[in-house]
Amino acid sequence: MNTAESRIVELARSGKRIGVGVIGLGAHGSWAERSHLPALRAVPGFELRALSTSSKQSAERSGQKHGVSRAFGSAAELVACDEVDLVVVAVKVPYHRELVEVALSAGKSVLCEWPLGNGLAEAEDMARRANDRAVPTAVGLQARSHPALAYARDLVADGYVGEVLSTTVVGSGGAWGGTVGPGDHYVLDAANGATLLTIPFSHTLDGLASVLGEPEELRIEPASRRTSAVDTESGQPVPMTAADQVVASGRLPGGAVATFHYRGGTTRGTNFRWEINGTEGDLVLTAPVGHPQLSPVTLEGGRATSTEVAPLTVPDAYVRVPRLDPRADAPAYAVAHAYRQFLDDLREGTSGVPDFAHGAARHRSIEGR
Repeated sequence: MNTAESRIVELARSGKRIGVGVIGLGAHGSWAERSHLPALRAVPGFELRALSTSSKQSAERSGQKHGVSRAFGSAAELVACDEVDLVVVAVKVPYHRELVEVALSAGKSVLCEWPLGNGLAEAEDMARRANDRAVPTAVGLQARSHPALAYARDLVADGYVGEVLSTTVVGSGGAWGGTVGPGDHYVLDAANGATLLTIPFSHTLDGLASVLGEPEELRIEPASRRTSAVDTESGQPVPMTAADQVVASGRLPGGAVATFHYRGGTTRGTNFRWEINGTEGDLVLTAPVGHPQLSPVTLEGGRATSTEVAPLTVPDAYVRVPRLDPRADAPAYAVAHAYRQFLDDLREGTSGVPDFAHGAARHRSIEGR
């Protein structure tokens, strides 16, 4: 175990706080501000000590807003800070590899948002570098940490549905529909790596795999029904090269059938529905948006002589971050539970939170390799 790994593990095991530096924590509604910031403040064991943005001026504004005294205008300054033990990379996908390399080169542990890389090659390169450095890493596939999914996982393992026969997921991506906000154009360009396939579909696939096992022989078929979206501010069309439909099918371990359909935009119907059908019962998970990793998730079930599903209350034991509300704090809720599990992993040597090797494997699964 090298010095960097010893430090963060020793901090976790000693009960001392792990110093966190977030790259990309802005002051105007960034993803890091809506998710990582409240999550870190809700999980004892972590302390936000530094942030960086694209300039010194914007970093200082963000630092003042969020009460963070160490505000840097570059990632290099942040990772060099002795008070930072864990670097969180929460910026757009095309910048992930560059910033992860900066952090790893400084010997720091890294939590990188998902997608890990802009394509499989980048993800595998980051996984190799992290392995060479032998530092703990995490990738932002937090759906599996959501209490509702964790409870569903145990229900299935305990035989609630009997033998799983099939599972079906239908979800809406929110983006990749008929309109696009002025700040979201980059997701429409497939070259940027932030697509319907890599974001909502992959988050859900990873959550499903944590409950039912990794799908085998997974066949994924992206399709483009829309080739543009209308900017909500200018009213002008914006080209869309990313697919707005993703259909997939495969087999679960044991032979059960798995099917997925993700569509761009939103629907007037149900924007997320996941059924697990078995010989003895059924489980149904729903959410108001097709991103279970950042949404309140409702769990229902029925078995034996029951002819309908009914709400299932997630036991308190699964809610390990009670400071956050699953609805009011939805973007941060699963993220906070992932941080809580990561702390357990550091203390106990477990691997409940996906690391970079897992992230590279998830990239391989969606690219069919």
